Amino acid sequence: MSKIDFTFKILMLGSESTGKTSLSERYITGVFNPDTRLTVGVEFYVKTVEINTKEGKKNVKLQIWDLGGEKRFRFLLPTYCLGSSGAFFLYDITRPETLDALDSWIQIIRDKNNDIPIYLVGNKIDLEEARKIPIEYGAQTADMNDLVGHIEVSAKRGDNVEKVFQELTDIMLNNCF
Repeated sequence: MSKIDFTFKILMLGSESTGKTSLSERYITGVFNPDTRLTVGVEFYVKTVEINTKEGKKNVKLQIWDLGGEKRFRFLLPTYCLGSSGAFFLYDITRPETLDALDSWIQIIRDKNNDIPIYLVGNKIDLEEARKIPIEYGAQTADMNDLVGHIEVSAKRGDNVEKVFQELTDIMLNNCF
């Protein structure tokens, strides 16, 4: 790829073991790693993609900041979220408490980065038989919290992984024009 037209910092937010690292790695490499370990602090990933816009093709560098979900790392969030262009909030469809944590995360983001688009992502749809959060509840939660969208994915199988990153990238690009 030639020159970079835009660089976007994307935050991966959510409670521990919701699949933030697995989703990031699946998007970057196209492979699911079943041996992913708990993120300590923050991990960084970079991917450059070519996006078709009304203004023509644009090269976009995505800097993905995967923040550890344990409460002991929450103090890092206000600093790490500065300068971000968008965020994913992940929850595990089999663990309702991971969606209940949304308020505390997005409050910090909105205090520090006002109007960045936040996309609600239900992960682990490959565990449908253990589902405890109906898809409709996720969509309602996104609406009630003024999030830009809601989608369910499987980092393990790859369901909707490209789609969710594409949709957030499009939203961030539209904010630039």
